[in-house]
Amino acid sequence: MGGVSNSYPVSLGRAATAELRAAAAGFAVPKRIQGNILAARERALLIWLCGKAPAWVTPDRLTAVGFVGAAVAALGYAASGLSPKCLFLASLGFVINWFGDSLDGSLARHRKIERPRYGFFLDHSVDAINNLFFLFGLGLSPYVNMGSALFLLCGYYLLSIHVFLRAHVDGELPLAYGFIGPTELRLTAIAFNCAIYFIGPLHLTVAGDKVSAYSLFVAFVGAALIAVFVVDLYADARRLKRQDKALRPQRASTRQ
Repeated sequence: MGGVSNSYPVSLGRAATAELRAAAAGFAVPKRIQGNILAARERALLIWLCGKAPAWVTPDRLTAVGFVGAAVAALGYAASGLSPKCLFLASLGFVINWFGDSLDGSLARHRKIERPRYGFFLDHSVDAINNLFFLFGLGLSPYVNMGSALFLLCGYYLLSIHVFLRAHVDGELPLAYGFIGPTELRLTAIAFNCAIYFIGPLHLTVAGDKVSAYSLFVAFVGAALIAVFVVDLYADARRLKRQDKALRPQRASTRQ
């Protein structure tokens, strides 16, 4: 995403302008931690794309492209009840989303036009909407029930909240868990779509009920995300408690 301008509207007044400057000066961009499997190759590709991007391609327009990709994916899933071939449209949506979402911030940094607060706020807000589109659309497909899709969405949102809290208290923004980041998840979604198309509807009998195997897989991924959230919450809470206790003056060493 882009960067914060140094000029403020005169109509704000001197006091308001001073507050804005103080807020901007007090914001520190979290350190991005990329430990996903494809990070190095993806970074090289993004740098190459940034060098080829024409002037009319801007970070904000790329963010919009990512949003359009999410809408295309949702439409493909919703239409897959009419034809399984629409799953390829959903996969195309993931590719479009990757292009816009991955390149917007990279282009801003490449051109040195970052707007740290605006970019951080808008980028992650749009990401949340994009994932709502992905999973709500998936729930509208005939292959995955809405309950499983929304359960996965809840797992994603919980883990996102944890990531943003880490960014606030540690100044670090982990972009991957267990070597898996957004790019790997998009590729998994595309592979999932291909599996559905080539295998077709697949059901299992669970406790006497016929359940879609794809719904079970999506629910399992949601449970995995929630498990990661719980484990990291416990570990980080213990770490922060120790750190805060060590920073307190000896005379105030009473336990919480």
